[in-house]
Amino acid sequence: MERRSKKKSNKTIILAISGVVVLAAAVGGYVVYGTWQKKQELNKAEKSAKAFLNNLSKQEFDQFSDLLDEPSVKDSGYENKQVIEKYQTIFSGIQAEGIKSKEVKVKQEKEGEYTFTYKLDMTTPLGKLNDLSYKTTIKKVDQQYKINWAPNLIFPEMSGQDKISIGIDAANRGEIVDRNGEGLAVNQAFDQVGIVPGKLGEGQEKTDNIKAFSDQFNVSVDEIEQKLKQDWVKPDAFVPLTVSFDPVTTLPQGAASQDTVVRYYPLKESAAQLVGYVGTITAEDIEKDPTLSSTGVIGKVGLEQAFDKQLRGQDGGNITITDAQGNAKSVLQKVDKRDGEKIQLTLDKNVQSQAYDIFNNRPGSAVIMDPQQGDLLAAASSPSFDPNKMANGISQKEYEGYANNENLPFTARFATGYAPGSTFKTITGGIGLDAGTLKPEEEIAIDGLKWQKDASWGDYFVTRVKEASPVNLRTALVNSDNIYFAQQTLRMGEDKFRKGLDKFIFGEKLDLSIPMNPAQISNEDKFNSEILLADTGYGQGQLLVTPIQQAAMYTVFQNEGKLVYPKIELNKETKTKDNVISSNAANTIVTDLLGSVEDETGYVHNMYNPEFSLAAKTGTAEIKEKQDTLGKENSFLLAMDRSNNKFSAMIMVEDSRKNDTATNISKTLIDYLEANIK
Repeated sequence: MERRSKKKSNKTIILAISGVVVLAAAVGGYVVYGTWQKKQELNKAEKSAKAFLNNLSKQEFDQFSDLLDEPSVKDSGYENKQVIEKYQTIFSGIQAEGIKSKEVKVKQEKEGEYTFTYKLDMTTPLGKLNDLSYKTTIKKVDQQYKINWAPNLIFPEMSGQDKISIGIDAANRGEIVDRNGEGLAVNQAFDQVGIVPGKLGEGQEKTDNIKAFSDQFNVSVDEIEQKLKQDWVKPDAFVPLTVSFDPVTTLPQGAASQDTVVRYYPLKESAAQLVGYVGTITAEDIEKDPTLSSTGVIGKVGLEQAFDKQLRGQDGGNITITDAQGNAKSVLQKVDKRDGEKIQLTLDKNVQSQAYDIFNNRPGSAVIMDPQQGDLLAAASSPSFDPNKMANGISQKEYEGYANNENLPFTARFATGYAPGSTFKTITGGIGLDAGTLKPEEEIAIDGLKWQKDASWGDYFVTRVKEASPVNLRTALVNSDNIYFAQQTLRMGEDKFRKGLDKFIFGEKLDLSIPMNPAQISNEDKFNSEILLADTGYGQGQLLVTPIQQAAMYTVFQNEGKLVYPKIELNKETKTKDNVISSNAANTIVTDLLGSVEDETGYVHNMYNPEFSLAAKTGTAEIKEKQDTLGKENSFLLAMDRSNNKFSAMIMVEDSRKNDTATNISKTLIDYLEANIK
């Protein structure tokens, strides 16, 4: 009996323990479920917070209605509709952009209630407004999570019927001037013309008046009608449409004008690619540079873009929280005005205009440089565009005219890489003289107009234009003999040739505020071909050098072998590189180049002036798919002042068979330089 009782007792204990295990499992499941439920509730509260901030960042305030706790809105003295209108009025009034939230936290305080904290950054016309701190609660109301709203969710120090006032003291953009203080990019008052809709009349009269405005000011009817349909337009509102750079003496019915200060470019097309133009600040601009204000203009291309931070300055003013009567309560943002800096360039306004005018819309470029100081006196590119239209309103038709022009008027040809052609023979000659492989008085017999080293070149021949034999350095330069320089380059060999080229500026990024790729010798570090080595020696092959880089390299011939780097800012120090070639090599080459002008058979004899010493070298770079075919030719002219060493000119014309040669179009420019640059 005792044994059975013991067994029964053990069984009872086991059952009791099992009961405890079951109970513990049930309690554990309840705890896990409760934790999961709390997490779900928190997720829903966070979802409401995220939706609120997302709508705020997009300024989609009409989406707030479903997110705000209505009793809290009424307790603050508002209706949902009034809250939406207040946000719209304030944020559009201060021209807020780039609203971003950070440090967002949602934390449960008690069942059904959560604290919601965050910070905001945004941009106004006064710049960046950062680290605005907010705190409110989120409540669970009928299975929805609503944000407890009060005016301090607009700005932290607001309450009741507070308002926001903004006063802007606009900074003046700094001007860009030439070396003599003449304006290249200035702030100038012109007539802004537009339409007052209520004065256009009705029906056919209205149509006729819009058409008259379109014809007079070159604004399409479609564009006028679209602008008249803008939401803010009222019958008595002035709707600006364009800026007239010519005096406005008569206006069609319904039109009006008012003075406005705009960015103006006096040289117009002559310096468009170099100076550039401004445009309205966009959201994309702010994304790239968060320090920008939400309004105003920014340099879009050219030197306006390169020097934008110095030119732009900083708008001044303040954004203030006021009470309902307009009394100031606190200052939200205050900035002192700082006008932009004036940028003075090395450019000479008159030289720039003269350089551009020689092209008469041909595709090409002209770079004029002071070879001793490095000052760029001109950097012109043709064809071009009117930067005043780009900055102050261009019609779609006019823009398409530029964009569809096969000669690419937006391209800055002075900063575009080309094979330099025969002007490069001067550099090959200088390197060969220093290497000792080129002897200037040596007479070399060259027969015919084409040559190849041997049969290993297959069907490839180096060709020349003028037959002459024997040939020395001077006759080779004057006659621009490709065969002579191909032979001299092969005699020199790749190692000596590259070693000489490396002393120049190949592969260097110039400190110039004009974007361009570094000058290139070849696609690879080695030519891997005698043909490519020979072609490079007379300025073709895979050479890519911009006209500005060419002008810089050729300064060695006016500076006893010293290279002077180009500069565009007048107050910048001149940078040089000594002993790029020897003074003997430099003087030998430049003296021989006098013959191109002085000899009656010289290619530049049309510029001969017995009272002025001018050294010159022509160049032609042919671009063709295979030999014995007619390719596109680019024509170059290098002209160097040997009377005073005050200027050098690097002039290029694309497709010279169609557009004439650089030598033929440049005489008026060279005459001007000889007479005025002393």
